[in-house]
Amino acid sequence: MPLIEIKRLTKDYGAGRGVFDVNLTVEKGEVYGFVGTNGAGKTTTIRHLMGFIKPQSGGASVGGVDCWRDPAKIMKRVGYIPGEIAFPDEATGTSFFKRQADLLGLRDMAYADYITQKLQLDPTANLKRMSKGMKQKTAIVAALMADPEILILDEPTTGLDPLMRAAFVDILNDEKKKGKTIFMSSHMFEEVEDTCDKVAFLKDGKIIASISTEEIKHKQEKTFKIEFATAGDYTRFLAEPLTFSEQREAQNQVLVTIHDSNINGFTKLLRGYRIKFITEIKYSLEKYFKTLY
Repeated sequence: MPLIEIKRLTKDYGAGRGVFDVNLTVEKGEVYGFVGTNGAGKTTTIRHLMGFIKPQSGGASVGGVDCWRDPAKIMKRVGYIPGEIAFPDEATGTSFFKRQADLLGLRDMAYADYITQKLQLDPTANLKRMSKGMKQKTAIVAALMADPEILILDEPTTGLDPLMRAAFVDILNDEKKKGKTIFMSSHMFEEVEDTCDKVAFLKDGKIIASISTEEIKHKQEKTFKIEFATAGDYTRFLAEPLTFSEQREAQNQVLVTIHDSNINGFTKLLRGYRIKFITEIKYSLEKYFKTLY
């Protein structure tokens, strides 16, 4: 049985807003990314997983427990970062962490201290006066401090600078090594590509595609950019039986697509040309996303 399961989940808010017949499974120990534009339905789906919203039809479960019928059991197993952070009335981050620890029955704060240091967070600051980035760091610490087996994260790096995003990716990969099950929505493609095993793409409340990040990283169709030393070499190369995705006559450049199985033959073919440079244009999750949209 998958650890996280969403079956035919539908919540129609009208005017095409909501989620419609969403089906998704996350296996134990898997890191699953959830990508889509603003308003696509990512947060609505995550709120169903946390038991905050009653589905119109279909449903969601975590560890076999129905999310709407028994959310208290879900929350005992899950570390959650909401898309919109609202803290209780506590003077400082430190007092907030203490309250969280009491609620969770947590006595050892060593891991919370480690994450706090990793994110360069000063928890003694006034909770209400913290910047957006500091509030986000505080939410990350609160979600991870009890070392939960499941993480559900809604845009977890919103407001973080690039350095802190990199620190968060390190933390998430450490969680992954521990065998944690992670479901994460994000609009940061590199973040998803660096951490997730699989990615689902949501558009207008519907999943339109899903793919493993390994397929993205090791795509069999490779694209190369080549610039030739002379116009003659450039023109002659265009007569080769190859797939050209772009031709730039002014620069004597081409973009050519080659399947992995034909790389050796392609290399031999290039020996007959004078080339200024050749470089592989890496395929990415962002490029895949753009083809879908």
